[in-house]
Amino acid sequence: MSQGETRQRTQWALPDAESTEQWGRRWAPFLEPGMVISFAGTLGAGKTSLIRGILRGLGVTGSIKSPTYALLETYLLSRLYCYHFDFYRISNSYTAEEGEFRECFREDSLCLIEWPEKVVSWLPPVDVAWGLEIQGSGRILRVLEASPRGMKCLESMLDFYSSP
Repeated sequence: MSQGETRQRTQWALPDAESTEQWGRRWAPFLEPGMVISFAGTLGAGKTSLIRGILRGLGVTGSIKSPTYALLETYLLSRLYCYHFDFYRISNSYTAEEGEFRECFREDSLCLIEWPEKVVSWLPPVDVAWGLEIQGSGRILRVLEASPRGMKCLESMLDFYSSP
């Protein structure tokens, strides 16, 4: 699939939480250290389900919970550090800055961020910004923004699963 074709295909219908998690599992092997991925959507839109799938696809076998109260869950994987942020409870960007989360954004880490709009003033550029919205009993997953690196990652996944 060419880059033009990928840019045209910027949304996917996911019928339930299981398919949302499965989408994340399928994409996980194509993610690279140093990437920043954001997830926007209302409560219950499937952000945590998608991230749970990514973490499972990266090899996390234990409990995976949303860090809504802790703000951050850390997973040490063989090839990288993975940070799952949930900034839902952040009231302003200053609070997040004081939490010294910036040090997590490194070349040997993968940062997965729920509620990025709460920390936009200090968030580094994202490689892929996802938007999830509820549609009936399912979800719509949309690419809101992608860097060249993020687009390449997404194209690699789509090429892999569309080849015979």
